[in-house]
Amino acid sequence: MKFNRNATINQRIDRITPHHAVVGVDIAKDSHVAQLTDFRGRSLTSRHLSFPNSREGFKRFLRWIQEAQAKHGLSSLLVGMEPTGHYWFNLANWLLEQSVDVVLVNPVTTHRNKENRDNSPSKNDPKDALTIADVVSRGFYTDYLPRGTAFERIKTIMSDHEFWSKDATRLGNRIVRWIDLYFPEFRLVFKDWTVPRALATLGAFALPGDLQGLTVEQVIAGWKEQGMKRASGVSGRAKALELLSLAARSIGDKRVPEEARRDIKRLLDAYKQSLQRLDEIQREIEALVGDMPLAQQLQSIRGLGTITLAALLGCAGDLRLYSHGRQLLRRAGLNLAECTSGKFKGQIKLSKRGDSMLRKYLFLGVLNLVRYNEDFKRWHEHNVAKGMKKQASIFKLIGKWARITIGMVQRGEEYRSAHEAAIPAA
Repeated sequence: MKFNRNATINQRIDRITPHHAVVGVDIAKDSHVAQLTDFRGRSLTSRHLSFPNSREGFKRFLRWIQEAQAKHGLSSLLVGMEPTGHYWFNLANWLLEQSVDVVLVNPVTTHRNKENRDNSPSKNDPKDALTIADVVSRGFYTDYLPRGTAFERIKTIMSDHEFWSKDATRLGNRIVRWIDLYFPEFRLVFKDWTVPRALATLGAFALPGDLQGLTVEQVIAGWKEQGMKRASGVSGRAKALELLSLAARSIGDKRVPEEARRDIKRLLDAYKQSLQRLDEIQREIEALVGDMPLAQQLQSIRGLGTITLAALLGCAGDLRLYSHGRQLLRRAGLNLAECTSGKFKGQIKLSKRGDSMLRKYLFLGVLNLVRYNEDFKRWHEHNVAKGMKKQASIFKLIGKWARITIGMVQRGEEYRSAHEAAIPAA
């Protein structure tokens, strides 16, 4: 029997029959712990099972379940686990290969239900496994539906993109720190230190002392040695002259020139390597997205970049499985949460219980839509004119974009501008 990820809690409970064995697994890196209960959460084994994270351990786990099922006459099986890090993937996928239904339990749900059975705040692996089984028996789970190969490839490469992007940002911040310490006047010449001329300067004349006694022609020659094209010209000579003037009266730290020079060289090499990796990943993403009909359909919304589409499809998976934009918002943790009791009415906030990468790119995607898409730009201006704060308008438009996206996918349509729809046919 297959379970629907969009089913309500009551529907999930109804699907768990008296013929079900419900298993809770506490996931760890090297070994997992399992507890087996009936459909009401009552333990059916005298003790828990601890098994290693290996094929032999998985087989032992399944034999243990089958023996308990045979003993108690249970014909159906449901295995629940927390999606702890990446350690649960192999077990979950192996169980699916054995035609075993796997469901996932939110770790927050487990944490808040651990005292239900014994009224004790104690925590251990067997108790956690029993709590997971109990939570599953009450319908608080979501179905584990592996992504298709195309979506999994995009998810994997977007994870790589995020890693190298953060790495480039970290190195960039470190380079800015270096500039502030050893050559603070550099920022007066180059507002953006990432432009080719600025990088060539850091590579050839890292410290102000390296520019002492040089001429404009020698500075330009140094830029050319760093591989810079069009190093001279009117603007180039002006930059070189300004650089020499400021370097002569620099207040930068001069105590450790050799160590500082080696430091910036290592930082620049690492930064350029990160940018090279990002360029390679960008090309791979463009190739993957270009081969997906679903991505081509979403590209009809003017203003959506390739990275945004890749993040959307990689994190959310197959959008055809969603029936409403609210489900996409909930997956990203962009659904609203309110704390109200009696006369007290708390502030309404975003739950942020979801995929942080998806949440990030939904926000960035709408910023681009407001900038480049006439419809979203007009809607944003309308919201602001009504007195809505700009940030609130952006989040409102995220919800609108989510509904438009799921509606397009469900109907198999491309995006049609609201302005075009208002123009009557000739």
